[in-house]
Amino acid sequence: MSTLDNRQRQLVFDYCLGLTTEKETAEAEELIRSDKQAAELHSALKFVASALDSLESELCPDELVEGTILRLTNTARASQARLAQLLADEQARTVAGPRHLWWNIGRVLAAAAVILIVASIWFAPLNFARQKYYQYRCQMQLARIAGGINQYMAEHDGQMPAVATAAGAPWWKVGYQGSGNYSNTRHLWLLPRGGYVEPADFVCPGAMQGQAVQLDSLQVKDYNDFPDRKHVTFSFRIRCNKPRGASTAGRMILISDLNPLFEVLPRPDETFIVRLNKELLNLNSANHNRTGQNVLLDDGSVKFLKMRRFGIAEDDIFTLQDTKVYQGVEVPLCETDTFLAP
Repeated sequence: MSTLDNRQRQLVFDYCLGLTTEKETAEAEELIRSDKQAAELHSALKFVASALDSLESELCPDELVEGTILRLTNTARASQARLAQLLADEQARTVAGPRHLWWNIGRVLAAAAVILIVASIWFAPLNFARQKYYQYRCQMQLARIAGGINQYMAEHDGQMPAVATAAGAPWWKVGYQGSGNYSNTRHLWLLPRGGYVEPADFVCPGAMQGQAVQLDSLQVKDYNDFPDRKHVTFSFRIRCNKPRGASTAGRMILISDLNPLFEVLPRPDETFIVRLNKELLNLNSANHNRTGQNVLLDDGSVKFLKMRRFGIAEDDIFTLQDTKVYQGVEVPLCETDTFLAP
């Protein structure tokens, strides 16, 4: 029986959840048809999924998932602690003879080998499951943000949440609380400030640098923007200066996981400049271990994109067309040029 690699396991997992492209679907079906282990994994995942179909999404037991991950992690830590104890015991045997010492070192090395084997079996699937869980939770948060946007628009004559910005104003000063609207995230801050979305929903669970802001309904109104960069790990669409016309048919992306070009921002009083290079042009968002990014579209749907390009034109959602250097004031020239920042 063959052994599935991580990519094949992920392919089967994505197929079971309906996340595969047409090409990947054909590949997954062929793999399941020709490989016994892939078929068994598919059957197990479908069985679990069928049991979850009866649950409402809003009642998803997050604590159960987190608890399971914690228990598996504690098991691995217990094995590591055992190895550490063995090493400490050997260091304490300062008067042992050469033969006895080498025999005990052999025991330590054997124990270490066993632990490494166990870790190689458990940690890869565990990390895989954790990343999938984060990806799912991120999608649920974007769906709640979409609901907040719809509610905001219903109460504001169909207008998207937006603050007035002057031409040439910077869009990167996240956390700036002055009177000038110098951050693209100020548009999004209208949602928690108005009680449409919880502030915690703007931090992707897979973002290592993210931290949900702890503010009550009164405190949140004291801020003009997210208090700090770590409190918002999504990037919001920067609109062009021209209204959307009939020629721009198709769905637009409104929000995505954090743009890899602007993961780290300078302080508001510092100079902003980003120069594109080959690495920046090929990075996915850091939120999901560089495997891809969740995006919220203007029809309210949420998708996970494994690549940065979207639509028929395969537009790079994280860069502007014909722009190699960014100083934090650039805007798209047309609606078809998607640009999500910061």
